[in-house]
Amino acid sequence: MRTRFLKVSLLCALFATGVFVTGCSDDNGYADVDGQSPVAELKADHIRSGAGHDFTIEGTLTDEDGISFIRLECKDLYLNKTIDLIEIYGEPKKTYDLSYSFALAADELGEQFTVKVTVVDVGGRETSQDVLITMDGDFEIPVFVKGPSEGGLIPMILEETEDGTFTVEPYVMELEMSDDRGLKSLQLDIEGAVGYEDQTIDLGGLTSSTYTWTIDLPAVKKDYEATLIVTDKEEKADTISCTISVTDVVDFPKMYLADVPKGDVAALTSDVFGVPMVINHTGEYQYKARYYNKAAGTEIYFLSDKSNFSPVCYGLDPADNTKLLNDPDLAEPFVLNTPNVYYEITLDILMLTYTVTTYTVDEATNPMGHYVYGEKCFDRWENGNEADFIEFYIGWGSSPQDAGNHLFVQDKSNPHLFYYPAEGETWSLGAGEDLNFIISNNHPDGWWDHVEWRCDNSDNPEKFGYFSKKNDVNPNWEGTNRQWEDGTAVNDNWISPTVTNAGNYRFEFDAHLGRGKIVPAN
Repeated sequence: MRTRFLKVSLLCALFATGVFVTGCSDDNGYADVDGQSPVAELKADHIRSGAGHDFTIEGTLTDEDGISFIRLECKDLYLNKTIDLIEIYGEPKKTYDLSYSFALAADELGEQFTVKVTVVDVGGRETSQDVLITMDGDFEIPVFVKGPSEGGLIPMILEETEDGTFTVEPYVMELEMSDDRGLKSLQLDIEGAVGYEDQTIDLGGLTSSTYTWTIDLPAVKKDYEATLIVTDKEEKADTISCTISVTDVVDFPKMYLADVPKGDVAALTSDVFGVPMVINHTGEYQYKARYYNKAAGTEIYFLSDKSNFSPVCYGLDPADNTKLLNDPDLAEPFVLNTPNVYYEITLDILMLTYTVTTYTVDEATNPMGHYVYGEKCFDRWENGNEADFIEFYIGWGSSPQDAGNHLFVQDKSNPHLFYYPAEGETWSLGAGEDLNFIISNNHPDGWWDHVEWRCDNSDNPEKFGYFSKKNDVNPNWEGTNRQWEDGTAVNDNWISPTVTNAGNYRFEFDAHLGRGKIVPAN
């Protein structure tokens, strides 16, 4: 009897040390099926991430006896996570799809970390794998720092020679690309243009690169669809689609007023929206711009592409300042010498003529009716009881109540002009941050019916339309509630652009013009 007792005790002791893969008893209440260790098939054993970003460990875990729990451990990241499947599901799992995300601190300085993933079954058998986390993740898409606008029109102007034939000057497109990790290639295509289809330029893994693309097309009136694609080493891409038009004169669907130095492309492209400012297309080849001039000596030009001063930049002809010129190298600026007034400029790009007039801020009207900014003139309950009136303000946000969190400051020289934030305050936006707001009166209870603005295009706002559901509008205003200048409807489009570059910004809004911009702040 004693010999038999010693053999059984020794066998159980060996099981207790984990040397064997089958148990001698069923103490935990779950029977062994195959006595094998769990199988872990992780999607990746190397994950690239970065400070301020998440990483996710994923994989399929299996065990015929049943998985009891999973441990994820990394001392350097203070990660010690146990996923208890029996506690979560009330029973072990034979198959489990692991997906665990961990947020890295924004100030994390380490370069790499190892996360140990351990899978334990009901018999105490376990399988471990290491996952390497490195801080070289690629989270940004490559971008065109300089290039044509998405959906833009690039004209190549036909010139008539003395013998009655036509020529067209080659167009030189200056491109600049950047990426936080490394550029792979630039793909160029002009559909239907011989020699300009499906070109690929190797960018060699540089973080920034420039390329000069000279386009020489036949002197025949024709529109060509062009596509430019820049990719990085992770195959992320930025794409520009535009039209190249060989033509005599172009009736541009849109033109823009630029009040930044000629050639300063960075100033045209560093905004969230609003620079340069879209002007009105009033007829064939005809445009009208209105602009508030803050200081004497402001220089402005008119562009066909809001990201470039080429191929068309309208200014004054240096040989005859009474005429327009569309050569970006030769055109001289319109110089606005009267401060604190509104300028109205009309253009006829077919006849190359223009007119310039001014009007005062008192002559300018806005749609906000009888409201006086900062005064108790807003009927909070719409009951006519002046004791209930509150101060009138406008701001931006998700509701009139939220507008109170982002109130505009009224300009001291122009009551139609508003700013956010107040002087001395900072408004910071992150790269890739998505905005989503309307401009409205502040109402502490969130009423929506009085003074509001919507935009023309949520992702790419260029102008703001008055949008009072209460029809609370100044009867002397030259515009119409919920309609654009051409009579089309102002739709319920929220302002929803995406921020490209992180930094401090300033919001400027002109209620008279229905124009706004968010630009970098000094």
